[in-house]
Amino acid sequence: MIRTLIVDDEPLARRKVRILLKPYTDFHIVEECVGGQEAADAIVRLNPDLVFLDICIPEMDGFRVLQSIEPDLLPDVVVVTAHEEYAVRAFEVHALDYLLKPFNRRRFNETISRVRHRLRGGKSEAKGRFLEWLRQTLAAGDHPDRLVVKSNGRILLLQTCRIEWIEAQGDYALLHVGKDSYLTRATLESLESRLNPKRFVRIHRSSIINLDFVNEFKPIWSGDYRVFLRSGTQLTLSRAFRQKLQVPTELWRP
Repeated sequence: MIRTLIVDDEPLARRKVRILLKPYTDFHIVEECVGGQEAADAIVRLNPDLVFLDICIPEMDGFRVLQSIEPDLLPDVVVVTAHEEYAVRAFEVHALDYLLKPFNRRRFNETISRVRHRLRGGKSEAKGRFLEWLRQTLAAGDHPDRLVVKSNGRILLLQTCRIEWIEAQGDYALLHVGKDSYLTRATLESLESRLNPKRFVRIHRSSIINLDFVNEFKPIWSGDYRVFLRSGTQLTLSRAFRQKLQVPTELWRP
C-alpha cells in the first residue's frame, strides 16, 4: 500500500487528484492539506510514502516545506503546479515526477506508472538524489525560517530565530526556546546542516548556539572560552570549534 498525502490549497485540484487515484487500489490517501505548515506537520506525523505537492500554497511554498523536514522523514514527491518554471525546478529537486496543471487522465496515469516503478525497489533513486540536492541547497545558504521537529508526541513548527541554543543528549537534541525546551530525536550534525550557519554555530561537540543570543566570550583555559547568553546560560566554546565563528585569529590572543 502506497500511503499518499495530497497538498493543494485549491479544493477542486485536491478533488481531481483524489478522483484520478480512486481506480488505483494500491494507493491509500492518508490526508489532504491546504497550507505549508499543515503539510509539514502531516509529513512528520503520518510518514507518507508519497506526496502530491502543489508549490504555490499558503504560509510557505512546497519547496520550503521539503527543506523544513528532517531528511530521514522525507517522502517521495510528485510536484503539482500551474507554473512551468516550477515544473522545471521539479527536475532540479529530483522529484519523482511533475504534473503541470491542467493535466489529463493520460498524463496522470503516466505519473502513477512512474511512481510504482520507482517505489517498487524500496527507497527510490529519486529520493536519494533529492536528499543530495537538499544538502547542497542548505550548504549554499538557502535555509528555512522554521524547523519541523517531533517532541513528546507533538509536531512543532519552531521559528529558528527563537531557538537560543541546542544541547546534545545522546541520540536526541534539546532545543532551548525562551523558557521552554523541546527534546527531539535528532543529532547535532543533522540539525546543524539544516540551520543557517550565519546564525547558528557549533561551539562544542555537545552544543550549538544562536549568535543573536550571545552577550560575550571570556577566556578560561587552554584556549577555551566561556560563552554567556542573554538568558544567563553559560556554555563552553571549545578551542577545536573556534574557527567556526570566523573571528580573526588575533582576537583570540590574550
